[in-house]
Amino acid sequence: MPVFEYKAFNDAGKQITGVRDAESAKVLRQLLRKDGIFLTEVTAERQGAGAVAAGGTARNLKLKQLFVGRIGTDDIAILTRQLATLLHAGIPLVEALTALIDQVEHERLKTIVTQVKERVNEGAALADALQEHPRAFSNLYVNMVRSGEHSGALDVVLTRLADFTEAQARLRSKIFGTLMYPAIMMGIGMLIVVVLLTVVVPKISQMFEDMGATLPLLTRILIGASNLVSQYWYVVVALLALGGWFFAKWKKTPKGTEKFDELLLKSPVLGQMIRMLAIARFSRTLSTLLKSGVPLLTAMGIVKALVTNTVLSKVIENARESIKEGESIAGPLKRSGQFPPIVYHMVAIGERSGQLEEMLTNVADAYDSQVETRIAALTSLLEPIMIVMMGGIVAFIVFSILMPILQMNTLVQ
Repeated sequence: MPVFEYKAFNDAGKQITGVRDAESAKVLRQLLRKDGIFLTEVTAERQGAGAVAAGGTARNLKLKQLFVGRIGTDDIAILTRQLATLLHAGIPLVEALTALIDQVEHERLKTIVTQVKERVNEGAALADALQEHPRAFSNLYVNMVRSGEHSGALDVVLTRLADFTEAQARLRSKIFGTLMYPAIMMGIGMLIVVVLLTVVVPKISQMFEDMGATLPLLTRILIGASNLVSQYWYVVVALLALGGWFFAKWKKTPKGTEKFDELLLKSPVLGQMIRMLAIARFSRTLSTLLKSGVPLLTAMGIVKALVTNTVLSKVIENARESIKEGESIAGPLKRSGQFPPIVYHMVAIGERSGQLEEMLTNVADAYDSQVETRIAALTSLLEPIMIVMMGGIVAFIVFSILMPILQMNTLVQ
């Protein structure tokens, strides 16, 4: 059945837009009219149907989707929470999806939910319908929904999934918001330095050249840097672009990726934070999957794909292989040397006591809290460090300009 995007107006004369499936544009017009909605323009997205417009021209909905904003974690979290609430209230799945179509504001997500509803209406499982949209619904999301369908507790699993997605969105938002201010400060500082080197310094250096004075070393360095930035900026840009291209190409190789991730983990400031984030994500994701009924081996495979650091991902893969041979999770984590003792000790206790999910949740909560504390401390340090750095650069520029002036004044006296 085709999916249509339409423009219309309601009884109050307000213009509205939406997405709905119907056998044809004519049937769509009749369905909307029953709801008190009067069609002005309609576009078919699937089955190659063309546009039928009342005062408009045809458009391709798929082409439009390329320019629509990406679907964020917040959008998926809200959608999941709403679907869980509807199912918990006893509303059938197809009716719940229909209600979501009217509720979702994101146009791209609205279209995806409409297609998911159509597939479910045709008899497909919800997980299979969601799997057709990997850019919106991750492998983790699909597997949890599938486990909920198999266990008959889809609303409970969706509630857990909503909690998990919201927690991830909050953490990402907090990290982004915390680092935004230092990034803006650094950008403004670099802009000031570029303006000084390209506008102010050349005028002063021309004055020194006209005087024919012997300039101090610091002043000559400053003038050389100014000439490089103002006259040969294209060389600087080309070198930076070439260096970035070589770095990106090297990083895409398996050896380069592993080496870069290893260096990140060993870095003095970011290394510990990256490790904490990865461990928190590993623990919370594995706990959520196990609570939702996903088998351990399947859950480990999903978690491995979600941990972006290849060094830690390899440790998880080794643990997965060890589990196949009958070993516990804690053993490979301990042997790797990449996981702190508290993590594999709590995992071992959880395995022995049958409370692995709860222990993993405790680990995730602890490391999430530590990450937030570290980010706050790092941000409080970054601000004065950047102020000192920018002050040092500006002081170097001012001192390099004042030195020859003071020398000339001494000579005149």
